[in-house]
Amino acid sequence: MNSRKILRASLALCTTGLLVGTGVQTASATGSADAQAERTAARVVTYDASGAAEFKDAVNQGAEAWNTSVKNVQLKAVQPGQRANIIVVADNGWPRAQPTSLGNGRVWIGRQAVNQGHNTIRISSHELGHILGLPDVKPGPCTSLMSGASAGTTCTNRYPNAQEKAQVERSFGGFKDYPRDVAAKFAPGIY
Repeated sequence: MNSRKILRASLALCTTGLLVGTGVQTASATGSADAQAERTAARVVTYDASGAAEFKDAVNQGAEAWNTSVKNVQLKAVQPGQRANIIVVADNGWPRAQPTSLGNGRVWIGRQAVNQGHNTIRISSHELGHILGLPDVKPGPCTSLMSGASAGTTCTNRYPNAQEKAQVERSFGGFKDYPRDVAAKFAPGIY
């Protein structure tokens, strides 16, 4: 192995070790073909819906709507012993999200909107959209996931439109590392 390859491999291992030690989810960048594939691989963002009570299935379906819509990020249920990027809970208020950084934060699935007739899967998908970096678009049509409650109670669309998908793809594109619990850079989202 020539010295350039050894240096590149050593640097990749050191960088990966430092990032893993700080709670950053990343992939190693060794080997030119492997590195390119890893740079374009989806970032996995984990969520914990154990506190979502009766809305747990709706949260899972909202995450799946994102997973079938975008390729640069995938939402996965947290595994036992793993720390989640997103905590989802149910409460009696209005649905809302508090991103702490891109792909990290807290979501409340509020019963107030559900009691008014809003679709639980749409609410879940919308609030997860805030964690993925999208702002509210109000007022807006039902075709805009981020229009939230302004689309009315008859709207059940759980999927992002082309513009919303493109914005998330751009935000999560390329080889980027996103540490957890960074100071908030995003405004809270309210359904």
